[in-house]
Amino acid sequence: MGRAWTTPDLEQWDERIRAKAQELGLSCFPQEFEVCDQEHMLGYMAYHGMPAQYPHWSFGKAYEKLKTLYQYGLSGLPYEMVINANPSLAYLMRDNSLCLQLLTIAHVYGHNDFFRNNYMFRDTRPELTIGLFKLHADRIRGYIEDPSIGLAKVEEILDAAHALSLQCRRHTVIRKLTPAEQREHVLEAAQPPMDPYERIHKPKEYKEPDLSKIPLEPEEDILLFIADNNPYLTEWQRDLLRIVHTQARYFIPQIETKIMNEGWASFWHYRIMNSLDLPEDLHLEFLVHHNNVVRPHVGNINPYYLGFMIWQDLEKRNGGASSPSGHAAIYEARESERDVSFLRRFLTRELMEEMHMFEYKRDQQQLVVSRVANEEDWETIKQTLLRNVGMNTVPVIRIVDADFRHNRSLRLQHEHDGRDLETEYLERTMKYLFQLWGRPVLLETRVKNEPVTFSRTENGFERIKQ
Repeated sequence: MGRAWTTPDLEQWDERIRAKAQELGLSCFPQEFEVCDQEHMLGYMAYHGMPAQYPHWSFGKAYEKLKTLYQYGLSGLPYEMVINANPSLAYLMRDNSLCLQLLTIAHVYGHNDFFRNNYMFRDTRPELTIGLFKLHADRIRGYIEDPSIGLAKVEEILDAAHALSLQCRRHTVIRKLTPAEQREHVLEAAQPPMDPYERIHKPKEYKEPDLSKIPLEPEEDILLFIADNNPYLTEWQRDLLRIVHTQARYFIPQIETKIMNEGWASFWHYRIMNSLDLPEDLHLEFLVHHNNVVRPHVGNINPYYLGFMIWQDLEKRNGGASSPSGHAAIYEARESERDVSFLRRFLTRELMEEMHMFEYKRDQQQLVVSRVANEEDWETIKQTLLRNVGMNTVPVIRIVDADFRHNRSLRLQHEHDGRDLETEYLERTMKYLFQLWGRPVLLETRVKNEPVTFSRTENGFERIKQ
């Protein structure tokens, strides 16, 4: 069962843990904690941890699914949830023992430091997070309560927006070019390349670019583009698209740094807890909980385990915990990497062998190990892993022409990476695109390495012959 606790107990331990985190070099936002029961934790999980969120049936569905799985013992509850906000807000489970609360508090400070210092979160405006989500919720409730709009119309737009929400720019730290800068870029690209032998060569013909084309350059922010360029949307419809787009952009850094973030928090809860001179019973209980958190999961990736192992290995390879170079190496990586670059740079063959990493595939009704992390296959396994972390699991689709064939047809291109789009999801996605755009939608991709165009019109979904 573990030791019981009171609120003053947690406050005293929180002071010690916060002081130790500062001593070890963590730089955190002010931290607030809320103790909740399982019902509230399930609700926060369904609402992505936010204390205020707009109403939509998908959140209720998520809550009922989580609740059912929990009641039947098919899934557990997280030890904590942390919001990237300033001040940061974290939820603690009321039924946890004292030791588990201490581990969780230490883990929270690791997340807090990561949110504050990793480059992916610099534009998330954490000081406005909770207020912004509440403002979004209030606006959408206002549309629902408006007799001229109502719940059905609002949910129709939100359903489509949710389906397309992750079709947006994933490299959030790269500034998007303004229309004037895009125009200049297109003009520069149209200029013939420099020719050192131009005196003896026939001059290359300059082709005037079409500056009336919309968009001038391929556009990844699909919801935002539709909100700005479909003249037949009402203002409340545009507002809903922009709200969903804004919230998706807020969560993308967390998707892109899941392994680093969970590994960083686990790395620091382990070091902080070991430095607190805990009583023997608390220390033994802590080791059990820690090992449960960072144990490998057969058949899939445990981000806590993978991240924890890489952070430990990175520090060790640069001189260890007592070395200034070891300290500098992990803090530099914490600030300047995301999961893809972090794994590419720091997941070594030796570490993969130590973790017994492997790749598997389905052979009829069985799963068969196809590769193991040896000299021959470790790089292939690593590349497979890189293709399946962060936003790499979401297809890259861009709008390339909003007036295709001069009839306002929307033409999009899929950046094919060797993985074909799943037809079922493609059909539903294009249905929502057609609903929001109101005109024919065409998407160019590849199927079995052959170029293919799919179309969605008022007559339905079809594959166009090449």
